[in-house]
Formats: sequence, structure tokens, C-alpha cells
Amino acid sequence: MGNDEKTKRVVFVTVGTTCFDALVKSVNSDSVKQALFEKGYTHLLIQMGRGSYLPTKSEGDDGLLAVDYFTFSSSIADHLRSASLVISHAGSGSIFETLRLGKPLIVVVNEDLMDNHQSELAEELADRKHLYCASPQTLHQTIGDMNLSSLLPYTPGDATPVAKHINRFLGFPDD
Repeated sequence: MGNDEKTKRVVFVTVGTTCFDALVKSVNSDSVKQALFEKGYTHLLIQMGRGSYLPTKSEGDDGLLAVDYFTFSSSIADHLRSASLVISHAGSGSIFETLRLGKPLIVVVNEDLMDNHQSELAEELADRKHLYCASPQTLHQTIGDMNLSSLLPYTPGDATPVAKHINRFLGFPDD
């Protein structure tokens, strides 16, 4: 292994089954790629779902991140497991799966969704220091400022207060 063989540190971006071009455009921007590179990440793998915006593939030999993308995969869990950092849409499935695997997570809220209770969940978990929350516009800033050692592990048993909060928000009575 030569001196230039850096440890592979993959950032996995997932939009689930949705179309979230704003997130894909954001992670494909030079400012976000630069911020990730400065944090020591080497690879960017983007799952772009139904989106129509195609990121720029790169081998990473330009001294920046290697970038690859795909639309759907049956092995999202494998990608999550091998990631050093996950950047996800605000779908609760993606959020809880990533937290269950103990991966650092930045949730990017889709501001184009009008009725967005997903952002409530992300913001609640961010307040509890389990993840970072960003918008496509603030993502590069969030990456630049993040300190992963300040994140707290999420234990699934902690869900009750979060579930109560969400149920209250959705108008269900406390049981």
C-alpha cells in the first residue's frame, strides 16, 4: 500500500424512492464536495431515486472526491453499513435505519414538500443530538461546521418521547 493509498471513507447519499433533485444537486456542488473532502472523505456515492438530475461521475484523480451514482438498489443497507457518513432525505425509514447502524447522519429536508412532518422528526432528532439537519442550501455549511464526536448514539428504546412528540404533532391523543 503506497503512501497515497488513503483509507476509503465513503459518503453515502440516499433519497429513498423519492425524487429529490435539490439534494442531489447540492451534494454534487463544488462547495459540498470541497467541504466533504476537507473533512477527509474520499468517495461520494449518490442514490438518486426518481430524480432526473445526473451528478458528475469522477474517479477522484483530480485531487477531489470520487463520485458515483445509481438510481435504485436492493442493497441500500449494505451501502449504509459501508458508509463513513450518510446524507439522507427526511424519510423516517432511512433515518432510523441509519441511526440503528450507528452511522453519523445529516438529514436534508426537502422544503418543496408542503406538508412536511418529516422535517419535524429530523429536527426533533437533531435537537437531541442524534443527527444533523440541513437544507440543500445549508448543506455545505453543516458539513463544514459538523463535529461528529458531539453526536449521541441513538438507542431504539428512546423512541417513546419522539413518537409521543410526533403523535401530538399529527394530532393523535397520548395513550
